[in-house]
Amino acid sequence: MEKLLKGKVVLITGSSIGIGRESAYLFSGEGCSVIITYYKDKKEGEETAKKCTAIGAETLLINLNIMDDSSIKEAVKKSIAKFGKIDILVNNAGVISWKNLEEQTHQEIEEQIRTNLEGLIKMTLACLPYVKEAIINVASGAGKTGYSGLSVYCATKFGVRGFTQSLAGELKGIKVYSVNPGTTSTRMTNFRGVSAEKVAQVILNTAKGKYQVSSGSDIDV
Repeated sequence: MEKLLKGKVVLITGSSIGIGRESAYLFSGEGCSVIITYYKDKKEGEETAKKCTAIGAETLLINLNIMDDSSIKEAVKKSIAKFGKIDILVNNAGVISWKNLEEQTHQEIEEQIRTNLEGLIKMTLACLPYVKEAIINVASGAGKTGYSGLSVYCATKFGVRGFTQSLAGELKGIKVYSVNPGTTSTRMTNFRGVSAEKVAQVILNTAKGKYQVSSGSDIDV
């Protein structure tokens, strides 16, 4: 049976654009309160928050640099100050470098690992005392198959899936899932692939318990 999400508080990292933004819209439509985070795209974050409010959601817009420990702590502090809890955490923020390893700089390698994996883990840790129901990690089809030209990105997404599976065994009463999109039409892919709305719908369906899978499972888009 699908859960009703009305009144739930949902925090979505990287929700000023792309999959995160479309997810914020869908959760707003379900009667949730949404916490929207942005890193550099402040204008887009403001537009997302405005639309979520228009849909009917109570919203909170926060600047979050997932690579900065103090930024993570501050984002969670602001979220709890406003809502007192986080029912559902959607770890969506991510970056990519479309290059063979020998062409990547140390900075490009570091940004992918620290954003996609380390930041996701630290954000989860910071939110854990307040999460009530579910943690949805946006991994990737590139976390199940290694692709040339994406070695570092694949490594991070394989890591996200391993983290999901292990965390599911540690947590009682909180469901943890990896949602694995394929190529999705966002800025990250130069807008090639399936629509971000389709991926967002899978994230929403996961939160609603639509898929009969155990905690720690992969949910492929």
